[in-house]
Amino acid sequence: MVDQNFMSQLFEGVYVVDKSRRIVFWNEGSERITGYKADEVVNRFCYHNILQHVDQDGKELCFNGCPLHHTLETKAVNHGHVFLKHKEGYRVPVSVKTIPMLDNHGNIIGAIEIFTDERFQKNIIKENESLKDELMKDPLTQITNRRYFEYSLEQAIEQHKLFNKSFGILMFDIDHFKHINDTYGHLVGDEILKIVAKSLSSSIKKSDIISRWGGEEFIGLFEVDTVEDLKGVAERLRNLVNNSTFTTKEKSTISVTISIGGALFKANLKHNHLLDLADQALYLSKENGRNQTTIAN
Repeated sequence: MVDQNFMSQLFEGVYVVDKSRRIVFWNEGSERITGYKADEVVNRFCYHNILQHVDQDGKELCFNGCPLHHTLETKAVNHGHVFLKHKEGYRVPVSVKTIPMLDNHGNIIGAIEIFTDERFQKNIIKENESLKDELMKDPLTQITNRRYFEYSLEQAIEQHKLFNKSFGILMFDIDHFKHINDTYGHLVGDEILKIVAKSLSSSIKKSDIISRWGGEEFIGLFEVDTVEDLKGVAERLRNLVNNSTFTTKEKSTISVTISIGGALFKANLKHNHLLDLADQALYLSKENGRNQTTIAN
């Protein structure tokens, strides 16, 4: 399931519609801003005019000028300022952003609407930035952390259930990291972690994710269709890290390599089982000599 606690702390309202404009997800932020609970709107169609969006001139937008409908028709990202009708009857000014959801072939499969209560927007922006840093980032490497990855994995599984969107995960382990720490100290170890994090995170598509899993391990989520595609991504990243080095103050050069294990998500697979498969594959890579990739069958 989608991590609604995480989404509610970001304050924005978020809802997702499929291609037919049926609402398939409604977060706690949406409940707070509109007064409507998820069970009152999920599986209804947005053109039922539940929120009765109007512009500043009072023009009804649901049937003529709906940003979400326009996104579904054109794949365009839309921004706007509208007034929605709260369940209790009064109008709420909101800023709206609609984003297309595409499959791996670029076909439209749905859309997301994000809306923010403009009455509290300035405070929300400041609080969001602080919360995102706290909840999403690893303080050492400055990439996303384990909590964010787990949230993203749950989202990816939900996307697969709704739209059959395929993906895989990769686990990365820095080879002989304990030896590096024991030989050169933890400060050098920290620099190695930063090098690997930057090498991995700067070499992926915008739709993919790299997070710190813990210790010397990293983890990634990738939009791929096949095991071969996933292995291709893994080998590219392994080779990039394989060319990385760090020079200490004493002019010692440390070469860095990583071992990788991965698994492609399959229907009805639980997220813990997917993680176990990738972890077992990573173990095989290390057992078989390190600095290599293994993908679970």
